[in-house]
Amino acid sequence: MATNQALPSSARIVIVGGGVGGASVAYHLSELGETDVVLLERDELTSGSTFHSAGLVGQLRADPALTRMNMYSVELYRRLRRDDQLGWTDCGGIKLASTPERLEEIRRQISWARTYDLPLHEITAAEAKDLFPLMDTDGVVGAAYLTSDGYLDPSQLCYVLANKARAGGVGIHERTRVLGIEAPAGRVRSVRTDRGDIECEIVVNCAGMFAAEIGRMAGVRIPIVPMSHQYLITEGFLPRGSVPLPTLRDPDLLVYFRPEVDGLVMGGYERQPEPWTATEREFDRIPADFNGRLLPENWSRMEEIAHNSERRVPVMGSIGVRKMINGPEAFTPDNEFCLGETDVAGLFVAAGFCAHGIAGAGGIGRVMAEWIVEGEPSFDIWHMDINRFGRQYRSPGYTLRRTVENYQTYYDIPYPGIQRNAGRPLRVSPAYGWHAAHGAQFGEKAGWERVDWYANNASEWSRPAGWAGRYWSSAIPAEHLGTRAAAGLFDETSFAKLEVSGPDAASFLEWVCDNTVARDIGAVTYTQALNSRGGIEADFTVTRIEHDVFLIITGTAFGSHDMAWLRKQARRRGAQVRIADITGQLACFALWGPRSRDILGRLTGAELGNAAFPFMTAQDISVDNVPVRALRVTFVGELGWELYASSEYGAALWSALWDAGQSAGLIAGGYRAIESMRLEKGYRVWGSDITGETSPYEAGLGFCVKLDKPGGFEGAAALRKEKENGPSRRLRPLVLDDPGAIVLGSEPVRVGDRVVGRVTSGGFGYTVGASIAYAYLPVEHAVPGTRVAVDLFGSWHDGVVAREPLFDRAGDRIRGR
Repeated sequence: MATNQALPSSARIVIVGGGVGGASVAYHLSELGETDVVLLERDELTSGSTFHSAGLVGQLRADPALTRMNMYSVELYRRLRRDDQLGWTDCGGIKLASTPERLEEIRRQISWARTYDLPLHEITAAEAKDLFPLMDTDGVVGAAYLTSDGYLDPSQLCYVLANKARAGGVGIHERTRVLGIEAPAGRVRSVRTDRGDIECEIVVNCAGMFAAEIGRMAGVRIPIVPMSHQYLITEGFLPRGSVPLPTLRDPDLLVYFRPEVDGLVMGGYERQPEPWTATEREFDRIPADFNGRLLPENWSRMEEIAHNSERRVPVMGSIGVRKMINGPEAFTPDNEFCLGETDVAGLFVAAGFCAHGIAGAGGIGRVMAEWIVEGEPSFDIWHMDINRFGRQYRSPGYTLRRTVENYQTYYDIPYPGIQRNAGRPLRVSPAYGWHAAHGAQFGEKAGWERVDWYANNASEWSRPAGWAGRYWSSAIPAEHLGTRAAAGLFDETSFAKLEVSGPDAASFLEWVCDNTVARDIGAVTYTQALNSRGGIEADFTVTRIEHDVFLIITGTAFGSHDMAWLRKQARRRGAQVRIADITGQLACFALWGPRSRDILGRLTGAELGNAAFPFMTAQDISVDNVPVRALRVTFVGELGWELYASSEYGAALWSALWDAGQSAGLIAGGYRAIESMRLEKGYRVWGSDITGETSPYEAGLGFCVKLDKPGGFEGAAALRKEKENGPSRRLRPLVLDDPGAIVLGSEPVRVGDRVVGRVTSGGFGYTVGASIAYAYLPVEHAVPGTRVAVDLFGSWHDGVVAREPLFDRAGDRIRGR
């Protein structure tokens, strides 16, 4: 590809990085009609990680959006094979189960595949051997086979995409090193290179393992760590011209295989990985001349993988090795991509592909191009959004520990509720010591230590069968039922708290929110923030503190995302507002239950009755000796308050509440009890029940939508059209006939013989005594009383569409009636 063309002095979009990610973004931008685009590569195309990638393409993932992105990739690769001679091979893919637990996971994945029309099906060990005759089936208890998986040459894919992008008008400049990014006032203005400067509106950081370095040029932290990933290529031993073997994965043995001409590629994910360049105290510093190079072979680290490969494919012990590949791959702390616009306006990133970027490359390019051109992606990919990472990931040590742990556990079974250990504890509540002393079982989210349950509350409830009982305690039903019977005290300090202030705060939030939030001082409003399609980008409460000061309370994991999204909207509107994360400044304890008013009344002189302190209002009161902002809200369907206090008062406030409630039957509870109570009441959770791809009308949140608001709001036009036509689907609660069949999420739902939806969330309701699942269903099947079935690990369980809420339909308990 020609590299001597003059570098332009300006372009609308500059892509940094000429690997498969950058080439895919360039191609898809050209497909959307963007021609004022320049791609810069420091050396030659593919010379980062692309040239040494193994090239396997597996489509099914636990996440719906990533699965759809991978499916699009396969469609694209087939089209490029037809039109551009891309060497894509449809060989199919096998995933083995060498333990009964892995077979359970496989059966769960097969059920997921039904919701995507992916032809994944279970096969026996003997059938797997028929497809891959080289394998030894000793210890194999089952397998799954997907006919549409395959492999390709990543370098060839990159060149095909780059050629098509160039034909579409994109300028590609190799041997052009980026030296800096100018972003005055937090907005991209230009890129500085060793061949001159380029003024631009948008920079797309597709620099792979160099992405963190490029991000630092604009003051942006991109938490990726280059990890040494090894695989080997055997000498030829297969008959040339034979039908290609399928790809083969045995995660219990940590190994994978794919055909390579007349030999095999074999690699894996060892338990003792090796990061490259990054340390506990320093960010990655990749040598400036590391282009198109590999790392030294490390046979001792490969020993475990090599031994396991011989167990599964015995011929590996006798054939020669043509080449060992040891190349750095960019991994993230959670094994998800880093995509989207950073907190510098116009600076996008598409990096951190975690050794499965070839499978996602087509989908990544499409999603990023849409995001850049249209302002938002068409898929809900918040869990891949660069803005999901909190400030703790500015620490090189924390990022390194989390990333190394992620690599170590790459092939582990992702049981729901499973906890990670690296970098803990980090963020703790003022009452953390009390929780630990009282038998708290902590879970971690966004760096916070959060109480899941207290072992001291263990009861006689029997453990649920299967996966639902793996991360469970009999304390959960005790805390649930104790709250319903008397009162529960919950530490919600980890909830994210954002303060929006300034002369335009009221008008800005009115535009952002679908509900009316600029009401009286002290009013608390539940609302959604929407994208232009009417999808729910955020879900939170807004409390008006002063005339131009508002407090937003959102989920623990969503604070960074929501703040970035709000700041982006403020930039677009030119709003004079300040948006600040004040999460750590305030402790938050929730006191809920029928006796909560009595308990709180023992500590305050404030009037707590319905008339003096209505539902969905806030007041500043004193609780014992502590100044508190009390919000009369609930997430469990009970009377009660969330009590916010400056963090230095937190320990005293918790102790005062606990002591005051002892004679009233108060129980301390954790988040697992909250989850079961919110299911019974039908409260939605963003990221599962509601997302950027679901609308308030579909989700049953139409009561929040105020289409007649003066000035309108973002997404109003889309909602107005949807209201006129009616939504095509609705979120509905399902109650399974068998209370012991407990869903975990993402299971397919069928009516008759047709799969019509998938479970968004679910669990057991200890008050209603039922297994509950939520799912979006076509409107014709969303009528209460409709019979349904849910696939749990390959077995269909009957159930019924229920009327919601399942608990306290009249809302008497919330109002203390």
